Amino acid sequence: MTTALVWLKRDLRLHDHAPLMQAAACERAAAVYLIEPEWLASPEFDPQHLRFVLESLAELRVRLQRRGLPLHVRVRPAVQGLAELQQELAFTHLFSHEETGPGWTYSRDLAVAAWCRAQGVAWLETPQHGVVRRLRSRAGWAARWQARMDAPECAPPPGWRAAGALCDEPLPSPANLGLEPDRRAGQRGGERAARATLESFLQARGQDYRRALSSPLSAEGGCSRLSPHLAFGTLSLRRAHQATERRIDGARGLGERDWAYALRGFAGRLRWHCHFMQKLEDEPAIEFRAFAPAYDGLRPGDAHPEAPPWVAAAQARFDAWCAGRTGWPMVDACMRSLCATGWLNFRMRALLVSVAAYPLWLHWRPVGLHLARQFLDFEAGIHWSQLQMQSGCTGINALRVYSPTKQARDQDPEGHFIRRWVPELAGVPTEWLAEPWRMPASVQQRAGCRIGADYPAPLVDERAAIRDAKDRLWAARRSPQARAQADAVQQRHGSRKSGLPPSPKPRAPRKAARAATQGELF
Repeated sequence: MTTALVWLKRDLRLHDHAPLMQAAACERAAAVYLIEPEWLASPEFDPQHLRFVLESLAELRVRLQRRGLPLHVRVRPAVQGLAELQQELAFTHLFSHEETGPGWTYSRDLAVAAWCRAQGVAWLETPQHGVVRRLRSRAGWAARWQARMDAPECAPPPGWRAAGALCDEPLPSPANLGLEPDRRAGQRGGERAARATLESFLQARGQDYRRALSSPLSAEGGCSRLSPHLAFGTLSLRRAHQATERRIDGARGLGERDWAYALRGFAGRLRWHCHFMQKLEDEPAIEFRAFAPAYDGLRPGDAHPEAPPWVAAAQARFDAWCAGRTGWPMVDACMRSLCATGWLNFRMRALLVSVAAYPLWLHWRPVGLHLARQFLDFEAGIHWSQLQMQSGCTGINALRVYSPTKQARDQDPEGHFIRRWVPELAGVPTEWLAEPWRMPASVQQRAGCRIGADYPAPLVDERAAIRDAKDRLWAARRSPQARAQADAVQQRHGSRKSGLPPSPKPRAPRKAARAATQGELF
C-alpha cells in the first residue's frame, strides 16, 4: 500500500500545490508542518514569522481536513518528526517543494535525504517557482522561468484518502514554545488573505504602482503587499504572475494604458524575485561571506561575520541604527516604522542598508540579521543578495549611496511620515525637518526639540563619512584580485543574456563622487 506524507514548508496553501496533487495519487495520505527548533533558534527568526505561519496553518488545516487530508503540526527537528510519523503512518512516499533557505535548512535537507534513503522512503521534491536546482549556466534562465510561470496551475484534488485519523489537537501557541507573542501590527496570514490582497492590488490599488512604490506614504497602499504571502507560500508566484498578465491584457483591451504600464513594472519585479533567489541557490556561502572575497575584512566584523568583534564605536553606531536614533529623521522614521509593522517599501529598505553600509561603515551580516527579524517577508535568497548589493560587496554593481536628507525631501516633503514615527520632531518646522541639527537654537526652543537632548545629532558627518567609505571600496575594487573576482561573479550570477535587464556597470570614482553630491547613486 502506498502512503504519502506531504511535508509543508514555505507553501502554506491549497491551490497550485504540486505535492498535494501528487499525494492524491497514493492510496492514503497525510500532511505535516514541522515547527523546527532550529528555526525558532535561528538568528533570523522573530515571533511575527511564527504568528503568520500559525494563522496560515489554522486556515489550511480546516480546508485540507474537509477534503480528507489530516494536517499534523509538530514541534520537532525534521528527522525526528518525520521518523515519528513514519512509525505512526508507515508512509512510503514523502512529497515536498524545493526550498532555497538559510544554511540550516540546507543541512536539514541533507539529513532528511539520508534518513529517507536509510528508511526506503521515496522523497520527491518539486520546484515551487523560478529557482533552478543545480543550474550550470545563467544563459537562458529567464526562458526557463517564463515556461514555469506560464504552465497551468496544479488544481487542488477533490479529496484524499486519509492516512490515520484527522487531527484535532490545537496548534501550539507562542507561550507553549517559550516565546513572546508578536506585538506588531503586521499583515495576517492565510491563503484567503493572500488572494484578497492580490485582487485588491490588481483591481484597485495598483494603478499608480510605479510612482507609489518609492515613498513610504504612498507605498503602504500602492505596493502589492504580497511579499509575505510569497515568502511563506500562501500564494504561488505562478498565480501572481498569471493573474497579473491577465489583468495587463484586459487593461490593454479596455484602453487602460495607465494600468497596463503600472502592472508591467510589477510583473518585472516578479522576475527579479527569482533572479536574486537563484544566487543563493547557486552559492549558499553568500549568506555568510561577500560575493567577492576582496571585500571581506573592510568593515568591523568582517573577520567574524556570525559574531562580529565590534569595536566600541561601531557597536554604538549599530545600536543607534537598530533603535532608530541615528539623528537622520528619515532613517529613524523608517526603522521605527519597520519595527512596529514588519514592512517597509523597497526604496526605504535600501536607504536603511545604504546608511548602515556607507556613512556608518557597518558590516552587512549583523545589519542583515537585524533586518531579517524585522521583515515579516524575510526571504533568505532575496535578502542576502540585496544586502550585499546595497553594501557594495558584489564587485559588479554600482555603489548605491542614498542621502538621508535628499530622501526625506523627495519622499516625505511635508514631513507626515517623519512626524508620525519620530514624535520628538512633531513641532519642528517643515523647512528644518530633513536636517533638524541645522536649526538655530531659537528655532529649537520654539519647536520643543533640542538637538543632542530631545533628539540626537547625526552620528557622523554624512558627506565626509560617505567619501571615506567610497574611497575604501574603490581602492579595493581597483585591485587585480577584485577585478578577477568580479568577472567570476558576473559569469556566475549576472543577468547577461538571461532575458533580464543587465546590471548597471560600476561608475568610475570621479563620476561616483559627483553623483553622490547630488544625493543618490544607483
